[in-house]
Amino acid sequence: MTLAGSAVQWIHQDAALLVLNKPAGLLAVPGRGPDKQDCLSARVQAQRPGALVVHRLDMATSGLMLMAAHSCSQKALSRAFQMRQIRKQYMAQVMGRVSEAYEQVWHCIDQPLAADWPNRPRQMIDWDRGRPSQTRWRVLQRGNNFSRLLLEPVTGRSHQLRVHLQALGHPIIGDPLYAPQAPAHRLMLHACRLELEHPSTGCALIFESPAPF
Repeated sequence: MTLAGSAVQWIHQDAALLVLNKPAGLLAVPGRGPDKQDCLSARVQAQRPGALVVHRLDMATSGLMLMAAHSCSQKALSRAFQMRQIRKQYMAQVMGRVSEAYEQVWHCIDQPLAADWPNRPRQMIDWDRGRPSQTRWRVLQRGNNFSRLLLEPVTGRSHQLRVHLQALGHPIIGDPLYAPQAPAHRLMLHACRLELEHPSTGCALIFESPAPF
């Protein structure tokens, strides 16, 4: 996947709020080393100096990502995330056919997560020292050997969706860390919907991006 020089896909921009569609394989923010400086935030800041990061997506995850146009907006959006006032949804294609016992209603995975230190950056379920972590999910489609799920993280832990779905017995296809037995050209995880109040006006906003898989 070649991303160098590719254009940023703008979903929305105004005086306070920026919404971008991050491709899979592009860092959300700079990493360590000169070879990891190309990222979504840097590309946005080249066009909107002063733009600030509010949250992140894993490099392998595609989809909707918010940025703030200035510090006041960043504070408002960060507070909204902390208060769980911003609703995020993801589409995932997972291994296996999810049991038909799970009708098309929401279910919840409630399992604490902690860093798997000997195997960083992996995370793991840890009932003794893990941080509370909840993911809501429901089935959208069942295939012969895969399922499509809609996911809604209640908390925002590192690798939360990936670890929770592995624990469910249906890891995400294309995940080299948690599903090496199901290789694909990319991680089949996409941030498809954001619901929030505008940080300046308070107006309700909904942004959507169809999954590219």
